[in-house]
Parts: sequence; C-alpha cells; structure tokens
Amino acid sequence: MDVETILRRYERGDRSFQKIDLRESDLHGACLHGVNFNQSDLRRSRLGKTDLSRASFREADLSEALLYSADLSEADLYRAVLREADLSNTQLEYANLERSNLMKASLNGANLVRARLFYAMLFEADLRPTSDQSTDLSRAILSNADLSYAKLSGATLFQAKLDGAKLCRAHLNRKTKSGFAETDLSEANLEGLTSAMQTSVGRTCRKQI
Repeated sequence: MDVETILRRYERGDRSFQKIDLRESDLHGACLHGVNFNQSDLRRSRLGKTDLSRASFREADLSEALLYSADLSEADLYRAVLREADLSNTQLEYANLERSNLMKASLNGANLVRARLFYAMLFEADLRPTSDQSTDLSRAILSNADLSYAKLSGATLFQAKLDGAKLCRAHLNRKTKSGFAETDLSEANLEGLTSAMQTSVGRTCRKQI
C-alpha cells in the first residue's frame, strides 16, 4: 500500500493499517491522529513533524525512522522497535513505550512527561538537551528499564520512577563552558537502582543504591 492510498483512506475515516509495509515511506508533516499501524514495517520511514497523537504502533518496527518533532502524545508503542530512530524534540507525553526497543535512539529535547517506559531498552540512547529545550522525563515510569550507557546529561527526571532500572555507565553530567550540566533526579524513585560505579569496560554493574 502506498502513501497516497493511506492518506486517501484516512481522509475517508479509515484508521486501521495493520501489518503493512511502509519501509522508507515519506509521511512528513501528515495528520494521522489515532491511526493504527500495529505490527507494521516503518523502517527508515520519514515521519518528522507528523501528527501521530493517540496512534497505535504496537510491535511495529520503526528502526532508523525519522520522527523528529512529531506528535506522539498518548501513542501506544508497546514492544515497538525504535532502534536508532530520531525522536529529537518529539512529543511523547503519556505515551506507552513499555518493553519498547530504543537502543541508540536520539531523544534529544523530547517531551516524555508521564510516559510509560516500563522494561524499555534505552541502551546508548541519547537523552541530552537540544540547544533550546531539555529532555523531559518528569514523572515518567522507567521501572526496570535498561539505561546502560545512556546519555542523560542535563535531562529532567523529576519524580520519575526508576526503581529496578539499570544505569550502568550512564552519563549523568557533562562539562559545559559554565560548569557541569547535571541530570535532575530530584524526588525520583531510585529504589533498587543499579548504579554506574564500576570502572572496567564490560564489567557488570552490581552496586545497589
């Protein structure tokens, strides 16, 4: 199914596009509020600035997709694959990212307020601020998430739930011209958190806070 067909059917009220192949498709700037792309293949697709609020991508493959500045608020991305996807400045408030794969994804400046990232894979994900806004994970649920080697310098995790999360070798501050940009972990739940205290590359981090 091509992009023109999807947009035409969407305008007629169709919202169900499950298990379709949209690899490398261009939907930049489209309005697809509430669309259903469950189990679809959207690898390397161009979805920047697209309205995907309340859309469903359960078990969809969005590897290397361009989703910068898209609206994914309240979207369902359960078990979605977003490996190396560009989610910079993306709106993800209240999004369900439970058990999603965000390995090496760019989340610079993304809004993840109250997002659900329970058991999500964020290995080497980049959550640093952009030039104009911070990555906001305030009140996000990151319980048992893997944030190993994640770039969290300057991110906001105010009142976030990080119980049981893995932060092995995660970057929590960075040097700037004016000093260090620290990650805001104020009032965060750190119970059972695996910290990044080991010094040898490849060793398992076992120190518990």
